[in-house]
Amino acid sequence: MRMPVGMENGDAHPIAEKIREQFSSSYLGATLFRGDLSVHLKKDDLLEVCKFLKSTLDFDYPVHISSVDHLGGKERFEIVYELFSIRKHHRVRLKVRLSENDLSIASVTSVWCGADFLEREVYDMMGIQFEGHPNLCRILLPDEYDEGFPLRKDFPLEGRGWRDTFEFEA
Repeated sequence: MRMPVGMENGDAHPIAEKIREQFSSSYLGATLFRGDLSVHLKKDDLLEVCKFLKSTLDFDYPVHISSVDHLGGKERFEIVYELFSIRKHHRVRLKVRLSENDLSIASVTSVWCGADFLEREVYDMMGIQFEGHPNLCRILLPDEYDEGFPLRKDFPLEGRGWRDTFEFEA
């Protein structure tokens, strides 16, 4: 398979090698794009991989947690963890795919308490459940919001429900 321009195999990267050595059953591969390492994992050992990255490789800062909707794909959703080591100035991106039938993944708040609001945002906008999260509730939308998840690709552009009841003066 040919990789897109600028993307190359990252399996030989030292961080990818260490993750593969420790978690060979969950390691799916790694890519480098413009020098940024992305490690693709199965969801089963995500929490253990994160503990390893923090304790062994000094990744002490969860920069961002986001999600991608690959509508129509077998594993529709992808959770992306961007991690940074302040002392070593290393960065890594972990990517985990989820099927539409199993939208739950382990929370990493026990590893980095700073992941709390990041996971809540992904839950609120995409509907991904983070198992073991201490307070998984909406963070951006009202608690009673029941119209779906606005960042999913199948969410209507004009919204649903209560938006249609607004009266605008001409």
